[in-house]
Amino acid sequence: MGWEAEIKELRWREEMGRRMGGPEKIKRHHDNGKLTVRERVDKLLDPDSFHEIGTATGKATYDDAGNLVDLSPANFVFGRGKVDGRRIVVAGDDFTVRGGANDAGIKQKALQAERMAHDLRLPIVRLVDGTGGGGSVKNIETTGHTLLPGYTGEKWVYMMDNLSTVPVVALALGSTAGLGAARVAASHYSVIVKKSAQMFVAGPPVVKRTGPDLTKEELGGSKIHTRNGAVDDEAKSEEEAFEMTRRFLSYLPPSVYELPPRGPITDDPKRRDDWLIDAIPRDRRKVYKMRPIIESLMDEGSYFEMGHKWGRGVITGLARVDGWPVAVLASDPYVYGGAWTARASEKVTRFVDLAQTFHLPVVHLIDIPGFLIGPDAEESAVIRYGARAMAAIYQSTVPWCSIIIRKVFGVAGGAHQNSERYCVRASWPSGDWGSLPVEGGVEAAYRAEIEAADDPEAHLQDITERLDQLRSPLRAAEDFMPEEIIDPRDTRPLLCEFVEMAAPLRTPGRPSFGTRC
Repeated sequence: MGWEAEIKELRWREEMGRRMGGPEKIKRHHDNGKLTVRERVDKLLDPDSFHEIGTATGKATYDDAGNLVDLSPANFVFGRGKVDGRRIVVAGDDFTVRGGANDAGIKQKALQAERMAHDLRLPIVRLVDGTGGGGSVKNIETTGHTLLPGYTGEKWVYMMDNLSTVPVVALALGSTAGLGAARVAASHYSVIVKKSAQMFVAGPPVVKRTGPDLTKEELGGSKIHTRNGAVDDEAKSEEEAFEMTRRFLSYLPPSVYELPPRGPITDDPKRRDDWLIDAIPRDRRKVYKMRPIIESLMDEGSYFEMGHKWGRGVITGLARVDGWPVAVLASDPYVYGGAWTARASEKVTRFVDLAQTFHLPVVHLIDIPGFLIGPDAEESAVIRYGARAMAAIYQSTVPWCSIIIRKVFGVAGGAHQNSERYCVRASWPSGDWGSLPVEGGVEAAYRAEIEAADDPEAHLQDITERLDQLRSPLRAAEDFMPEEIIDPRDTRPLLCEFVEMAAPLRTPGRPSFGTRC
């Protein structure tokens, strides 16, 4: 008498669990241009690497004799698998079963997914489609009472703690609302699929009760959330979102208790690109493109930008230098001249926290004319968010290398590194800095003298020309400010030396502060 009968029944239950919402619901899902949760898992993970947990979990129906008649699967699929040979946890909502609503879920599954990632120290990828375990008014009839919201001691606690423990990626793959939207936002890296996915606190039917009648796309489409910072990036398809996930994870360790692994050495550490000597115009009023400079300094093809469409005066991304993963922070002079806005400051905070959490050395390419000024900037509370970004930089302990490309002015410019600890710093000959720019600052500093002159305009010009003669970074270098002036073509060799020195300084373990979600 063996256990073959029980194993046979188990396989039958698992088969019912894999049916998802059934052929009709699956067809409707495909007709909307979306993959099912199981297809998503297969496309994200390495072939044949998925080990599912709780396949037979669901709501069973029995006949009068106690025999199983049917099993409606839970609308949450999770387990462990591999991405590029590295083990991760993957957790996905099944929209074909009650649209991912809570009344078809088994809440312990979602909790167990977050707990597994935390306790096994594995990255977690959330495939969010629906409310993501959030509420449904149908629960009232099921339970006989309304729910008092609260997330103490369970999934939400693990979700928050995971931000300080393991890499968390969240993909918005359909209409995500409530807790589903929160699961997307509470991540280190998030992607939303253009047109087929939306995100909101509450969907159009609820919003219509108190406000405008909007479509899902008008209320929470990718165009909105990739520009306000709620979601990092937009993908044209689910397949592209999975590829972006793989790239992001490739730069990070499995958890904070390990160090980011060195990748293959594919580029010459001594490479000098001659065009860099002409990259910055001599005319300070002319702009230039920062991204080609980043591509030139990093290992060829290794730069992965994050958050391209929000906080656009600041550029953030991950890359490799001589194989070592680094966090790249830079300025975009095409957007407000590189000035820090409130959104850009939020972006800096979030990115520096990511680098600190996962022990990534920071390479900062600087062209900061200060905080954005004017009534719109004041209305946005730029100084509040800017101070928060400065705190993130000054609290960080990861190795830091600052390369001054052009401007360093004002309070924001002063936050280009933590000056209270040693950071590698060098300037290009195009460097230009001060408490205030000469342009504009002259009128404030010499107002009385200019107004008293016989020819105020000519006197202003004389003062400006006199100060310009003292403006060269070579003059400041006489006072050891900055420590080095370098040929722009020597920047990559300097960065390769920096990451070599930084590698043994990285210390695994939980950071002194976690990611500010």
